[in-house]
Amino acid sequence: MPSAAGAVRGAGIPGGPAPPPGYCLSMTFRGNANFDTSTVSRGGGGGRGGGAIAVGGGGILTVILVIVSMVFGVDLTGLAPGSPIEPQSQTQSQGEEVTGCTGEEANDPGNVTCRMEGGADSLSRFWTETAAANNIQYADPSVQLFDRQVETGCGGATSAVGPFYCPPDQRIYIDTTFFQQMRDQFGASGDSLAQLYVLAHEWGHHIQGITGQLERVQQGDTGPQSSAVRSELQADCYAGAWIAGASQTRDDDGGAPVLVAPTQQEMSDALNAAETIGDDALQQMGGGGVNPEGWTHGSSEQRMRWLSTGYNEGVGACDTWNAPEV
Repeated sequence: MPSAAGAVRGAGIPGGPAPPPGYCLSMTFRGNANFDTSTVSRGGGGGRGGGAIAVGGGGILTVILVIVSMVFGVDLTGLAPGSPIEPQSQTQSQGEEVTGCTGEEANDPGNVTCRMEGGADSLSRFWTETAAANNIQYADPSVQLFDRQVETGCGGATSAVGPFYCPPDQRIYIDTTFFQQMRDQFGASGDSLAQLYVLAHEWGHHIQGITGQLERVQQGDTGPQSSAVRSELQADCYAGAWIAGASQTRDDDGGAPVLVAPTQQEMSDALNAAETIGDDALQQMGGGGVNPEGWTHGSSEQRMRWLSTGYNEGVGACDTWNAPEV
C-alpha cells in the first residue's frame, strides 16, 4: 500500500502523543461524541454464500481459516483445530443495526457494543481519509457482533474461532464474549484499547482485501517469515497506525476528535493483547512447546514490534511483504 500522505505519526510507545488540552486521560472516547455509523449490527449474521476464506485476527486458534477458499480454490479447514467454521450456503441476515451510542456509553467498561460502534466510527474516518490520500477506492466493512455462534458467508462460526474477517461478506465478526475470554483464559488485560486493537486488526484485513494483498497469502504457508505471518503482522501494523491517528480524526459535530490520545496504560494494554496472542505464547499455553514452523500469526515479539511500527511510523511503514525479515 502506498505511503499515506499526511499520515499522523505518534510519539514513541508506550507513552504516545499528548492529548489535546482539556481532554481527560481516563476516557478513551470524548464523552459527548455521537457516533455516525451504520456499520455495526448485532445478532444473527449472514452472507452471500458459502465457500470462502475467513481471516482471523484474534489469534486464539489460527490466523488463516480457509473454507473451500474462493481465493485459492483449496480446502484448508485442517488449519483450524476442531473445524470451528463449516462451509455451507447461507441466507442474508443483517442483524439489528447499532446506532445512537455516545462516547460516554462507549467508555462504560461493560458496554462492548457501543465501544465497537465508536471504534468503527473512528476507523471509518481514518481509513476514508487515508485511502483518499492514496487514490484508493474505499468502502467500509460491516461489523457483526454475535454471541457464541453466527452464520456467515464463510460458513457457520462459533466463538472458538475468535474475531475474524470474511471477505465475501466484507464483514468483521466479533463474539462479544471474546474480550472476557482474553482476560480469563489467556491472561490479557482485555481493556478498552486492547478491544479496539482487535477491531482495528480485523479492519486491517479489510484494507488488505481492497488493495489485493490478501491474495498474496499462499495456502498452507506457515513459519516466522511466511505469507500468512506477513499478512497478520501487516494488519497489526495498520492497527497501530490507526491508534496513532485516531486522536486527530475529527467527527461531524464541531470537528472534535472521537478518540483522545492513548495513555501509557492503554498502550500497554494493546501491547499486552498483541503479546498474549502471539503464536509462541499460544503454543506454550497449549503445552506442546514452541514450533516456529507452525506459526501463522507471528510471535509475541513480532506482533508487538509491528503494532509499534505502525503506531510510531504510520501506514507507509507497514509493507511487511517487501521487508527482508519480519
